[in-house]
Amino acid sequence: MFLVDTIKSLKPNIVVVLNIIKLNATDSTNTYLKLLVNKTNVVDQTVVLAEDQQRGRGQMGNGWLSRKGQSLTFSVFKSFKGVMAEDQFMISMAVSLAIINAFKTFGLPKVSIKWPNDILSGNKKVAGILIENVLEGATVKYSVIGIGINVNEMEFPSLPQASSLKLEIGKSLELEEVLHAVLKNMFDKFELMTTQNFSDLRNVYEQNLFRKDIVSVFENKEGQHFNAIIKGISGIGELLIETENKAIEPFQIKELKLIY
Repeated sequence: MFLVDTIKSLKPNIVVVLNIIKLNATDSTNTYLKLLVNKTNVVDQTVVLAEDQQRGRGQMGNGWLSRKGQSLTFSVFKSFKGVMAEDQFMISMAVSLAIINAFKTFGLPKVSIKWPNDILSGNKKVAGILIENVLEGATVKYSVIGIGINVNEMEFPSLPQASSLKLEIGKSLELEEVLHAVLKNMFDKFELMTTQNFSDLRNVYEQNLFRKDIVSVFENKEGQHFNAIIKGISGIGELLIETENKAIEPFQIKELKLIY
């Protein structure tokens, strides 16, 4: 079912109109939206929202637990002009920062980004992001941005590092209110991207990195543990860590795991 919502942007006197497709259930909102893009001309900033997402995906093929009526699971179609392929991590930074800004308006404490794009409150994960970019030549043509948010869940069996907005804030939230806050902040960030470069976004993103400048334990792809310090991210979005020999080394997501 196609519905049209009007969402006020953070900028005064500007209104963003977008299509919201609301589904009772689907395996994955990202998969649904990608199939829709291949079959039809999808309007920019179209949102696919599932009341029940049964096979949500996270980074590196990980699953995403969501509960009907308690979680938000949605995907956003966003077209881009002028975002170079080598700068595509700008999209991830913009989305992560938009979610953080939205969560702060609800009073979420100690909110941060666990690289590359998990959103934490303290050391508990409350939201995850999966971004799939489609390139055209040397630029990003469009992105399908999947977001899962634990809003009102109270229990996470076998997931000790997971939490919800309700658990961390101490009260229930309206799902629609959280959705609109995230979308409003996200589209505002995308608007700002037209005047920002990679370094501008990176500076703010790094200020919100989980465990930045703190000695942490990491696991490499061989399963070995070692101590290092997160220093920031590279020009293509790799995690920069300072090892025990004081060398700064870049790592991609499949090469490193933060143990916390």
